[in-house]
Amino acid sequence: MLAGSTGKHIATVGRLGSGPALGPKFTVKFEPSTMTSALLPLRDLTLAEPSSLADQAYAQVKQMIFDFSLMPGDRFSESDLVQKVQVSRTPLRQALQRLAREGFLQVFPKLGWQVAPLDFDVIDELYDLRMLIECHAAHMLATSESRADLQPLVDAWMVPAEQRLSDAIEVGAMDEAFHTELVNSSGNREMARVHLGLTDRIRIVRRLDFTKAARIATTYDEHARILRAILRRRADEAQRLLRAHIEQSKLEVRHITLEVLYRARRGR
Repeated sequence: MLAGSTGKHIATVGRLGSGPALGPKFTVKFEPSTMTSALLPLRDLTLAEPSSLADQAYAQVKQMIFDFSLMPGDRFSESDLVQKVQVSRTPLRQALQRLAREGFLQVFPKLGWQVAPLDFDVIDELYDLRMLIECHAAHMLATSESRADLQPLVDAWMVPAEQRLSDAIEVGAMDEAFHTELVNSSGNREMARVHLGLTDRIRIVRRLDFTKAARIATTYDEHARILRAILRRRADEAQRLLRAHIEQSKLEVRHITLEVLYRARRGR
């Protein structure tokens, strides 16, 4: 079971991966003319064009995890998934082994597979790494002589309250796109590659951050302030605002309980 939100999260919560996990790329399409953003929902944040049956199975099972069809801690057999993903056992097994290497699954010989339970200590470490990368990117964007084109982000986030989106899935995708684009716009490809991997690994808990309306409103306000600081070339202020923004998300993660996860599954 998941540890509660008080005190240290103990070892009964499993590890959410160990080792590299380079996440899939996803498509972001902004429509500046309408001052809104059209983003593919989280269910589409998978491999764009699976090149094999194993890739297809990998993308489908991974999305089942992100959609909470498979919950952290859930056990299943290959037979359980063959019909759902509509591939034979060999490519399915290859996909499951890949997900296990990336930390999303655990395998128990002769017993089957398990979705990796959430390990909040590992998630804390991923958020710390995320903070370092994104704050450095914000500093680079605010101080670089060549200005990155952040207008699509401005059009998506610096909007009147009546134009803000309220759907948790859409806002979750927008939020992920916002932070990814900040890092990509810095021009550091290796930093973007690492950031993409850790983004993939925290996507489950990140989505849960937007199940509360207050968090959606706060995210709009904070993203707008971060963008405004970058555009005004106030590097220290941009870093401070971004650090506080990520720290708050990190704190929200600590309030995740088994009840919250099941409620998310019912509402997907």
